[in-house]
Amino acid sequence: MQRDVRTGGPAGRRRKGVTLYAALGSCALVAASAAPAAAHGGGGGHEGDRYVALGDSYTSGPLIPRQVDANCARSDHNYPSIVAGRLRATSFKDVSCSGATTEHMWKPQGTNGPQLDAVGRNSDIVTVQIGGNDMGFGSIIGTCAQLYAQDPTGNPCQRHYGASGVDQLTIAIARTGPKVARVLQAVHDRAPHARIVVVGYPDLLPDDGSGCAPSVPFATRDFPYLRDTGKRLNLMLRLVARWNHAEYVDTYGPTIGHDMCKSPADRWIEPLQPASPAAPAHPNAKGEAAMAGAVWQRLTHGRGR
Repeated sequence: MQRDVRTGGPAGRRRKGVTLYAALGSCALVAASAAPAAAHGGGGGHEGDRYVALGDSYTSGPLIPRQVDANCARSDHNYPSIVAGRLRATSFKDVSCSGATTEHMWKPQGTNGPQLDAVGRNSDIVTVQIGGNDMGFGSIIGTCAQLYAQDPTGNPCQRHYGASGVDQLTIAIARTGPKVARVLQAVHDRAPHARIVVVGYPDLLPDDGSGCAPSVPFATRDFPYLRDTGKRLNLMLRLVARWNHAEYVDTYGPTIGHDMCKSPADRWIEPLQPASPAAPAHPNAKGEAAMAGAVWQRLTHGRGR
């Protein structure tokens, strides 16, 4: 994912980095909006709707009891299951799977078939939470944790991803935008009357930029860097949803104050050594319930973006 950007000197690297960032951001949005999607049909948010959930581990809820699919680490207390219960859905298909990328919308993942196969012309609501693995979320967490010891009070992770003169995580987000757009366009094609809802990612780290090492082993100035990276990912998802006739659900705002740095009683995101049943750096049962609440609020209170 890292590509060396070489110019004549430090100032040249900075100029080229800014230019590349701007170009990639523009390309992501252009690609996201290049193929106009079908307009919304009726329905959505009504008792008896047919609901399909697509997504990665933030959707599937790994290690949260009760696990109902070992291959995908899927819980029956994840946010789609909670939403489906509130909807009293006529049919409910949750094909979310831990480790999923946008490619797994079209390709099988172990015993989980291509996720888009669950979407049909009679689908009323489709939620989509994807993109974190496309930008390398797991490897980013591991890399930043390993670099912590080198400079505990500095920003070794930010320096690592910016060593070429342009932030590689910003590039990764920009490159992920068109991939998410392609997923949304495919959902529109398969379910032209469905209400399509893009679900953002929750707040993992303190929103005020403070840290909590060593319990969460990131360097002091890497906490705000990683927080801002998460916000950029969510901004991309919001924009791609808007340009592809989908709605966006903010799960970051509702989870502020419940990040992995909080006490076990108050946190909805587990740290790298979880105290409650959940995968490291993932929502626990309370976090999934909070995301369900945000999705339910969107489904029952209009289509604003």
